[in-house]
Amino acid sequence: MMYAVVSTGGKQYKVQEGEVLRVEKLEGDVGAPISFDSVLMFSDGEKVSLGRPVIDGAVVSGHIVQQGKEKKVIAFKYKRRKHSRRKVGHRQMFTAVKIDSIKA
Repeated sequence: MMYAVVSTGGKQYKVQEGEVLRVEKLEGDVGAPISFDSVLMFSDGEKVSLGRPVIDGAVVSGHIVQQGKEKKVIAFKYKRRKHSRRKVGHRQMFTAVKIDSIKA
């Protein structure tokens, strides 16, 4: 089982070929190719390669499947008996990427 660990949007994701990954918003239209060159770890099923901090020449490539917004998250703060309340909603933008190939 071949997999890699990539870093994007300040987070790290374990990816395999053929899976769809939801990451922080990336620029590009649906169907556009995209590549992650900050590969932190790569495994071909037998041998594991670790980067210090990244593996030189390793690339994970895919294409954009969807651009959208997550479900709304509500932050509600209040103080009892003080007539103090604050309600804020937030919808995070995301990009869904289908992983096509992993090359090390």
